[in-house]
Amino acid sequence: MSITGKQIIGYGLSQQGSREFHGINASTGEVVGPIFYEATTDEVDAAFTLAKSAFSTYRKISDLDRAQFLMAIIDEINAIGDELIQTACAESGLPEARITGERGRTTGQIKAFADFISNDQWRKEIHDPALPDRQPLPKPDLFQKQIPLGPSVIFGASNFPLAFSVAGGDTMSALAAGCPVVFKAHPAHPNTCELIGTAIQKAAQKTHMPEGVFSMIHATSHEIGGYLVTHPITQAVGFTGSYRGGKALYDLAVRRPQPIPVYAEMGSINPVVLLSEKIKLAGEALADGLSQSVCMGVGQFCTNPGLLILLKSDEGFLDLVASRLNTMPLGTFLTKGIKEAYANGTKSLANHTGVQQLTSSDLPSPALFKISAKEAMNHPEVLEEVFGPSTLAIVAEDMEEMIAFIDSLPGQLTATIQGEKSELSKSSDLIEALTQKVGRILLNGFPTGVEVSGAMVHGGPFPSTTDSRSTSVGTQAIYRFTRPVCFQNFSSELIP
Repeated sequence: MSITGKQIIGYGLSQQGSREFHGINASTGEVVGPIFYEATTDEVDAAFTLAKSAFSTYRKISDLDRAQFLMAIIDEINAIGDELIQTACAESGLPEARITGERGRTTGQIKAFADFISNDQWRKEIHDPALPDRQPLPKPDLFQKQIPLGPSVIFGASNFPLAFSVAGGDTMSALAAGCPVVFKAHPAHPNTCELIGTAIQKAAQKTHMPEGVFSMIHATSHEIGGYLVTHPITQAVGFTGSYRGGKALYDLAVRRPQPIPVYAEMGSINPVVLLSEKIKLAGEALADGLSQSVCMGVGQFCTNPGLLILLKSDEGFLDLVASRLNTMPLGTFLTKGIKEAYANGTKSLANHTGVQQLTSSDLPSPALFKISAKEAMNHPEVLEEVFGPSTLAIVAEDMEEMIAFIDSLPGQLTATIQGEKSELSKSSDLIEALTQKVGRILLNGFPTGVEVSGAMVHGGPFPSTTDSRSTSVGTQAIYRFTRPVCFQNFSSELIP
């Protein structure tokens, strides 16, 4: 497929800007593909004009027709073939097996949304029949259903060039809900983005969707990102990335004349609690699983276990984890900037008062640090996320101090408890404390890996996300892009 480096505006292409950038091979630093051009505000305006027009039609299109559109996107993605795998591998530095698996996850979650909206129960319709004879006042007939919010802006993530990108869960949940999407391509993999963006454009045309149901723009500047969020036609925003980036977009959105929801996933250190009996009975396997989870994808997952919590009596277990991490090979970081930030973050942590590094000081390499729970509570800055294969062990004097530390934690995406049945049955206070801090709790597993299903919650209290009531993975993600409307005393044929 010929990659143009241009903006996808509805069914056309546009190149009005003069600011240039390139895709970069993450492993070699070499240029990948053609010159890309940053979008102008005029091009963004054109995309939104089409999106607004499309919304008037797209929101009325039947669920089954929208499901066919989603299924056509799958066909077009699969039709790209090996070029997609090769391009994504080059721009991300991720291995072929990982990208191949991610393509399968991407098409799988698209199908999940297509199946979900094929059953009209997804609209959560509620009918309260009229009671005309009720005293002292009659009760009206009430009918509630979900309707789409409107044109939505989605920002691509750096660490999942397919599953959290152009055809990722944010885009698909918005399209499934009936919302046109203006997508902001991630500059770390613009060629991959254009391949997928073109696939969505083709699918929209083949299934006769209104022009403007999807557009994609490129930009490296914060100005264009801000313009997308503050544009008066934008009705919702989806974002996966850093706390700084997500909070900046959120602040812009709530200061608009018409504030809009921003569903930003902004990072997490995902505490893993290690209980004594589990360490005693399965220490070797536990150390193996932990080290593999910390280093999976070079630690560049939002569910990376960046925090271990254990009792002082079990502190010796950390030497076993350190020995495993010292032998773990590292792949390529997604970008040069992420690699530099990781090196700076681990150096800063190693130099912090009260922190001890247990792994090799050679960088970049997997890193394990430890600090007492008391020191960590007095210096919460040590809990800032270091994006990459790094984890910090919190050593608590007793269970009371462990729970006190958990109570002091900011919101997280996940928490994990590693324990034997006998000790888990006595851990209700621990489970309750973690429940207040996260969107997902795991028993005897590892947080890396997020199942796409109806019950999944990939979200959590602030600052892990900007809205703990939602999820960015699984079919329930669709409700980020809908709102309820109640129709009073309407006959069924009059309800849209």
